[in-house]
Amino acid sequence: MPKKAYHVKLKDQEFFQLRYYVQDGSKSTRAVNRARILLMADEQLSDEEIAETLGVGLATIHRTRKHYNDGGVSKALEEKQRSGAPSKIDGRFEATLTMLACSEPPAGGSRWTLQLLADKLVELKIVDDISLETVRTVLKKTNLNLGSSNAGV
Repeated sequence: MPKKAYHVKLKDQEFFQLRYYVQDGSKSTRAVNRARILLMADEQLSDEEIAETLGVGLATIHRTRKHYNDGGVSKALEEKQRSGAPSKIDGRFEATLTMLACSEPPAGGSRWTLQLLADKLVELKIVDDISLETVRTVLKKTNLNLGSSNAGV
């Protein structure tokens, strides 16, 4: 068994805190899994055993151990804010997409397709790029169906 870089040896107070945390029922699954990782690591289970039992990746276990060693239980349990990409969907985007979907299709076409709509949004510089799934989701949200006769397309 390879030597672990980050050992977990819980103090009694940390052990009881984590047991309560797991049983509380109001925490996210990810946070509860991190608490369980620490409890299982304290029992000297291997990372592979923990991964198999909890259905998490080895990287998650390594990260949780590292965070515990760097800052204790609170650092191991808390989740950093995820930045995520800014949304491309705003009122202008939705209005333009709806207007396009309800308008006459381009010359040579019998109806708008998701690809044609996405291309037109880029051409109009509403977005730099857009996935077909995003176009589909917005149309679904606005109850527009490209194949529907009552959608005006």
